[in-house]
Amino acid sequence: MGDPLINEIFKAELNQEEFSKLSSFIYNESGIKMPPVKRIMLQSRLQKRLKELRMTSFKEYCSYIFSKEGMNTEIIHMLDVVSTNKTDFFREPIHFDFLTSTVLPELLSSSKHRNIKIWSAGCSSGEEPYTIAIVLLEFLEKNPTFDFSILGTDISTKILQKAIDAVYKDERVEGIPYYLKQKYFLKSKDRDNPSVKMSSLLRNKIRFERLNFMENSYSVFDSFDIVFCRNVLIYFDRNTQEKVIGKICTKINTGGYFFLGHSESIMNMDLPLRQIKPTIFQKI
Repeated sequence: MGDPLINEIFKAELNQEEFSKLSSFIYNESGIKMPPVKRIMLQSRLQKRLKELRMTSFKEYCSYIFSKEGMNTEIIHMLDVVSTNKTDFFREPIHFDFLTSTVLPELLSSSKHRNIKIWSAGCSSGEEPYTIAIVLLEFLEKNPTFDFSILGTDISTKILQKAIDAVYKDERVEGIPYYLKQKYFLKSKDRDNPSVKMSSLLRNKIRFERLNFMENSYSVFDSFDIVFCRNVLIYFDRNTQEKVIGKICTKINTGGYFFLGHSESIMNMDLPLRQIKPTIFQKI
């Protein structure tokens, strides 16, 4: 027969009025667009929260999220549920080729760039910052004249914990060259659940923090030589995209580089960036 409460939760429907309230709230808090076609998706994802909170209706959930307690605690859980996190190791490899062939040699030609700072903005479960760390450690072997640090940020605390844990299923790393896996990945001894963990060589170079792009100013204290913000802005409308990139640019050093996802564009935006290649820009 099952748990009657669970049965009630999965019968719960998110009506149009409730969806409008929640979608507006999600947009205002995170910039993530929730058009009407995503009502059923939102309903399905939030049913997990109803289960954890032991609520049986979205009316009850809406009352809670807009209460003082909900505003303080539930908002982070809700954004964890609705944010989309899809990423891969060495995704869009042309960016990493350009990093090695052009950006790093250029930065190192200046004596002031002996500690390169990189920001993976919207780092999801960590594949991007770990890939960047691999690329820089490989470059460092042939050019042992600099050091680097990487900041990874994301809105989702749940996905950031995965990045911090640094454990990935075997199939996530299948396409990575064997010699890199030998150097930077620790293989699990659990044959029933084959996985790898990123080595301390990589983990020691990266710190992770929660950051919401909708904040008025970003609480990262560093200024960066290189910023990756790829396949994040596709969930925002055009006006929000421009505002977010503008705030990111305040954290990029003059002459620093900004990498955008291949499905994204900043055409006709008023930003202090000049295009070097498609989706590769330099701060002016």
